[in-house]
Amino acid sequence: METKPAPKSVEEAIEGLPAGFGDGIGGRIAFWIAFTFSLFQLWTAAYGTLPSQVVRAMHVGFLLLLGFALIGNLVAKTRPGKLWFWALGITGFLTGIYNWVFYEQLILRSGFHTALDLTVATVMIVLVFEAARRLMGLPLTTIAAIFLIYCFFGQYFPAPFIHRGYDFELIIEHFGFGTEGIYGTPIYVSAAYIFIFVVFAAFLERAGMLALFNDFALGLVGSWRGGPAQVCVLSSALMGTISGSGVANVVASGQFTIPLMKRFGFRSSFAGGVEATSSMGGQIMPPVMGAVAFIMAETLNLPYADIVKAALIPAILYFGVCFWTVYLEAGKAGLSGMSKAELPNPWLAVKEHWPLVLPLGALVYLLFAGYTPIFAGTMGLALVVVLILGMPIAARIGPFAFRVVFWLALGLAAASFLEFGVDLLLFVILGLIAVCFFINGGRETLGICRDAMAEGAKNALPVGIACAIVGIVIGTLTLTGIASTFIGFIIRVGEDSLFLSLVLTMITCLILGMGIPTIPNYIITSSLAGPALLELGVPLLVSHMFVFYFGIMADLTPPVALACFAAAPMAKTSGLKISIQATKLALAGFIVPFMAVYTPALMLQDAGPIAAAWGYPVEVAYVFAKACFGIALGGAAVVGFLFAPLALWERLLAFAAGACTIIALPLTDEIGWVLGITVVAQHWYRSRRSNRVAAAP
Repeated sequence: METKPAPKSVEEAIEGLPAGFGDGIGGRIAFWIAFTFSLFQLWTAAYGTLPSQVVRAMHVGFLLLLGFALIGNLVAKTRPGKLWFWALGITGFLTGIYNWVFYEQLILRSGFHTALDLTVATVMIVLVFEAARRLMGLPLTTIAAIFLIYCFFGQYFPAPFIHRGYDFELIIEHFGFGTEGIYGTPIYVSAAYIFIFVVFAAFLERAGMLALFNDFALGLVGSWRGGPAQVCVLSSALMGTISGSGVANVVASGQFTIPLMKRFGFRSSFAGGVEATSSMGGQIMPPVMGAVAFIMAETLNLPYADIVKAALIPAILYFGVCFWTVYLEAGKAGLSGMSKAELPNPWLAVKEHWPLVLPLGALVYLLFAGYTPIFAGTMGLALVVVLILGMPIAARIGPFAFRVVFWLALGLAAASFLEFGVDLLLFVILGLIAVCFFINGGRETLGICRDAMAEGAKNALPVGIACAIVGIVIGTLTLTGIASTFIGFIIRVGEDSLFLSLVLTMITCLILGMGIPTIPNYIITSSLAGPALLELGVPLLVSHMFVFYFGIMADLTPPVALACFAAAPMAKTSGLKISIQATKLALAGFIVPFMAVYTPALMLQDAGPIAAAWGYPVEVAYVFAKACFGIALGGAAVVGFLFAPLALWERLLAFAAGACTIIALPLTDEIGWVLGITVVAQHWYRSRRSNRVAAAP
């Protein structure tokens, strides 16, 4: 059966902005600015004819233009206010044009910039701060402002924070030009990788991927114990493969899943906690991983596939714990699964929507085949465009066999880009556009593609602005060397206790994560703590994964817990209560990073003594098995239920056994396995005996 693209019924609000592009001519102009932004980024990704510095400057220029235009259309109340924000946006865009037009002269004038150069750079920096304040809120903007103030006045600070002092011109040149400030690595990754994948996700959502994920999850796990909550976990895990925006996923999917869980019998706080925890887990789910995977690969100069492989087992553990905790909580509350008769057939859903899986499969293949993320993302996006444009044409082909031939021919033509380059794929897309323009349903399909382009640009705004403002923090670290002070402190603590250093790093990530999105949180903490952990013997990739994971956990832990407070209105309970439940559900997110430091094989990194004796696959399998066993015991201890309600002493012993299997000390594994198996066996026997006694006449 052929599928038609499913337009989104309600457009989601973006951080700091209401939904939509605005009314009247201003809204239409903002819409086409967003469309042009996407078109520009796709052109540069496909052909790469512009210098990297120009692409970065234009990316920031478009972000400022679109961001301030939307603020003017959607937030400003008065006409002068609207005009003011539009003027700011146009000014910001002109700073990008300035860098493009005078690119060669700016390079030649490096270190000797003119007054006009410095003025343009200063205006750009001020506008980035204002856009970040409006779109991302005060926490991230305040932290960036503190770092910038430190550049200007750090020479007056007490030791060890004092620096030699820098004049105004040097600071502005450092942050406003080159690749160490706002135009640094984060904005490069935003322009080169993140934007493409955000637009890719927008196209898949428009094509009906959300419906496929929901139907598949409902049919596959809806009948399990605690069915609606299990559906929430699985659908969020699947959504994480194409979209890593945790808080946005809470708002989008929580409107359906949270009321369903509550109607089924789950407590409001637990229902909100399941949605928040599983949605945030999308950021650790390969292949996209909330876009941090691309920044991590660029920062560490590692193949993208290495990042994904390291994240695979932790992601399985994270969502496995969510499934397990929901299963236990449902058993404790006496809840069963949903009736199979009212659930869709998961494999029928896949059969009916199978074309939607092809672009995602092609994306994963290209990423693991060694192609760059920018190439894989661009080609994956092009393939989903081909898929959408081909649907109305295929719908007009009568016999099923002919439709199959059409899809095979179109697939071969699209896949030939690997042999003949991007031009052929562009030719295929232009041909499909021309055909769609003249057939019934074709123009509606073209409208869906147009809207997806604009929505993708709007969805990329928060991430892009965050990458721009965090360039201030990175630039301060490279200019002043203040990072070495923090690194030295962590190393001195770690000489006495690596565990204490890890705890301090975890606390730093959780504090910075209070109100700061995951991407800037990761960039800041990895720049500060990553080198310190590396000096203490933690493998490079593991140290970066450590700070990345706890940056995500900051959105679930009290007192801020953005994801939990986003779920609160739908759950109709306090965000703090939801946060407490989410912390329990996210048990693996707190444990796995520590385990990976002491047993790196959990992230497929350095081999340990088991590998020397039995081989690396055996070590990975054993570490994974003991992690599952330890976290499962810990979950049962926290919930207080396994086969039946656990007695207090059973909960304490289960927790102790789980802790023993998790920590990496001599004999603790043996103690944990023996104690854990004993507790589970006796509890099973006790619950069976209690059931027999209760059933006896």
